[in-house]
Amino acid sequence: MKTLLPTILLLLVFACKTTKPTATDDITIIRSILSQQEKDWSANDLEGFMAGYWQSEELTYFSRGKISKGWQTTLANYKRNYPSKKETGELKFEIANITKISEDAYWVMGSYFLTREAGDANGTFMIVFKRINGEWKIIGDSSC
Repeated sequence: MKTLLPTILLLLVFACKTTKPTATDDITIIRSILSQQEKDWSANDLEGFMAGYWQSEELTYFSRGKISKGWQTTLANYKRNYPSKKETGELKFEIANITKISEDAYWVMGSYFLTREAGDANGTFMIVFKRINGEWKIIGDSSC
């Protein structure tokens, strides 16, 4: 009995041990979020697209020389500027670089391509992902 209890405790410790996600794991998740955003945008589902963003008033978006703050403000701006499928069209990202900033943050640089009835558009972006409550969310976006 004296040796059984320490053995059981040791087994419980090893059974409960969790492995820390690797950079490869993080990048895979970030790429999957971006892939889902392509699908949501292309389906004219702006709320779905915004699921990748931090739902906070601290979310920062920089475009056309202006900074806007807040998840709701960003969604409202998208809805105003892309009111229908004619404007959203089909979105494709081309990721140039994903770089770790810290244990819980990455920046992503790339290009976006919109094929749409309203006229094709493309540009570049830099977004910052942060792990918040165990989930990766975009906390900052600069697109031009």
